[in-house]
Amino acid sequence: MVVNMTPQEKLNHCYGSVKGKTGEFIPKVALILGSGLGALADEIEVVKTIDYSEIDSFPQSTVLGHKGRFVFGYVGEVPVVIMQGRVHFYEGYSMQDTVLPVRLMKKLGAEILFLTNAAGGISFGAGEFMLITDHISTFVPSPLIGANLDEFGLRFPDMSAVYDKELNRIIRATAESLGIKLREGVYAQTTGPNFETPAEVKMLSKLGVDAVGMSTACEAMVANHAGMRVCGISCISNLACGLSDNPLTHDEVMEAADLSAPMFKGLIKGAIKAM
Repeated sequence: MVVNMTPQEKLNHCYGSVKGKTGEFIPKVALILGSGLGALADEIEVVKTIDYSEIDSFPQSTVLGHKGRFVFGYVGEVPVVIMQGRVHFYEGYSMQDTVLPVRLMKKLGAEILFLTNAAGGISFGAGEFMLITDHISTFVPSPLIGANLDEFGLRFPDMSAVYDKELNRIIRATAESLGIKLREGVYAQTTGPNFETPAEVKMLSKLGVDAVGMSTACEAMVANHAGMRVCGISCISNLACGLSDNPLTHDEVMEAADLSAPMFKGLIKGAIKAM
């Protein structure tokens, strides 16, 4: 392992390692699968899989339900790279390492970042899907702090339209064609790994937040900075803390995601084919 690398040097190092394994394959869509949602990667036409542990200096996913590997292949005729398990800030990584996978997938050729997560519902109930129309990320450090990576974007990027309207239109149309009820709303990222307190959920509700989780917004910001088109869907896995009498557990999140998986997979695959 090479130590004391700058974020740019680490990115280039990881890129060389992955590109040597994938050859001429160039993904169009990068898809990040959240907790309990990784099974979709097993249903595509797979060209190559690379465990994160095979990539020197790459952060490892440690969360139950995250396999920790890249899957390269096709959804229909669309070439994709899928993160079967993401890296979280709460796992102890720097924010630069947390978003390194997004920059790597961009460098590999991906033009679209499709984000998914399991989230706590504030406005919506367990088992529903929420199209992310905007986010609040002020509860975590900006992933753009530090030296600007000029190859990706400007020092002060605009964030007025992070989530691409045309991609959202495609997702809406796909959901309608499949008879899937699709909610829409604002997602907030907190640091985790603890769930939010009832008072925090009440505050988030007053701020206009509809779903809350521990990922996604930082990835969207980095992708937007890099000129990628971004879209995202939250699978509401549980009511946020204080909105039900039951204590929150990671097992509950996984169980809800498993129940929603068939509809979720159909929605994601249909939308990607239309992109």
